[in-house]
Amino acid sequence: MDFLPLSLLGLLSGISSGVFGIGGGTIIVPSLSLLGLDVRHGIGISIFQMIFASFFGSYLNCRKKLIDFRVGVVLGVGGIFGSSLSGVILTYASTRSIYIAFFLFTFFSFIKYFFGSKKTYTLQILSSLKKNIILFFSGCIVGVFASSLGVGGGLLLAPLLGYFLGLNSKEVAPLALFFICFSSLSGAISLYNANLLQFQEGFIVGICSMIGVWIGIYLIAKLSPQTHKIALACIYIASMTATLSKIIHL
Repeated sequence: MDFLPLSLLGLLSGISSGVFGIGGGTIIVPSLSLLGLDVRHGIGISIFQMIFASFFGSYLNCRKKLIDFRVGVVLGVGGIFGSSLSGVILTYASTRSIYIAFFLFTFFSFIKYFFGSKKTYTLQILSSLKKNIILFFSGCIVGVFASSLGVGGGLLLAPLLGYFLGLNSKEVAPLALFFICFSSLSGAISLYNANLLQFQEGFIVGICSMIGVWIGIYLIAKLSPQTHKIALACIYIASMTATLSKIIHL
């Protein structure tokens, strides 16, 4: 593929990673599919670029003291286990089933986060052991689905951490991006073993996404929680529209 569309895609996905704490797959996978790339290789490029975006973004967030490592590390370890299965899943799943799973993943996350119950639950009332068990298995489940669909996990972690910890979308973003450090690295290894990584394209998108992450982390400080949530809703809707269009035309 040409350098220009890949670099622009990386820049845009990086901004979304910095602002929303998502891996960028909700932008990259549908966009590459519309450009004619097979969904499996689109997922491979998406996961590979997440390594660049998530590590660089987490470094910047760490300097700003925005990451709760007690939560992030437990989530991340669970994500490693779940993401390690992504290569096997993509090898045996059909193209149509992957698109449908991607759409359903995005749709239900969107509904749960924006239209679900306003009641929140905090882990403060749980023991440290129970809290870590919940976080570990949450990370594991998110890792299985997220890396297999090329989305990193930030989209699913937003409603998850909002439900259990009572965090708003702006507070979740640094934690979700830190989780993606673990899930993307494990997912990339799994996809490499399945011969589904395209290093040249992934490297271009990844480097440009680092620039985007820097812009995104600068922008998030300027946004109110309400504006942030509205912008995140727009990302969900755009992703679902592009994916549904691809499913219809398969």
